[in-house]
Amino acid sequence: MYHNVAIRQRPESARTDRDATFCPRPHRPEQGHNGKWNGGSGAVMRALLGIGVATALSMAAAAGPTASARIIDINGRPAGEAHFKAAPHGVLIEIRVTGLQPGPHAVLIHDSGTCDPKTGFASAGPVLDFELGRAHGYFAKGGPKPGDLPLQFAAADGTLHASLYSTAISLGDGKRSIFGRNGVSIIVHAASDDYLSQPDGRAGARLACGTIIRAPKKHK
Repeated sequence: MYHNVAIRQRPESARTDRDATFCPRPHRPEQGHNGKWNGGSGAVMRALLGIGVATALSMAAAAGPTASARIIDINGRPAGEAHFKAAPHGVLIEIRVTGLQPGPHAVLIHDSGTCDPKTGFASAGPVLDFELGRAHGYFAKGGPKPGDLPLQFAAADGTLHASLYSTAISLGDGKRSIFGRNGVSIIVHAASDDYLSQPDGRAGARLACGTIIRAPKKHK
């Protein structure tokens, strides 16, 4: 804490040559607009306020609905996982899948939560569409469907690791909820998505599938 200090100066006649050659000034803290020495306390308070706001926002985001999916390959073996977290205007999705061919892969949310390898994951149904009439693909007339997601890429070691964001779906209980009917699944396809061709952008075979399961609500 800084204090105001009164400094009594000697008369000019009492000063020596030493005073003229060496007369250091006392360090003074920053003066506020009110004329008082505040020592930068305003900056400290702003920093603390910023930390408090960031912490509150982080806690609010963490308190939203979440979901996850354990992903299996066409042989029924574990292949990865996906995590879903509600955001103010959509859903954040993080997915990690191994054992893929390097290169582009369509990643889509499908209309059923049934991931049966014996059917080649055809059991997962078509791409998710709440309105039952929209077209698949960002470039398609009447598209995209709510289950459409941006194309992703597997690295040279066959690992696909991506973070996505969708404003077309919700983890809540409204019209855009992905939990309103038969459940849903997230599927990684063998090929790229051209964002135009029906019904799935020529994405090819379904290589990996995970049933999306909503996490239980936390009671306060």
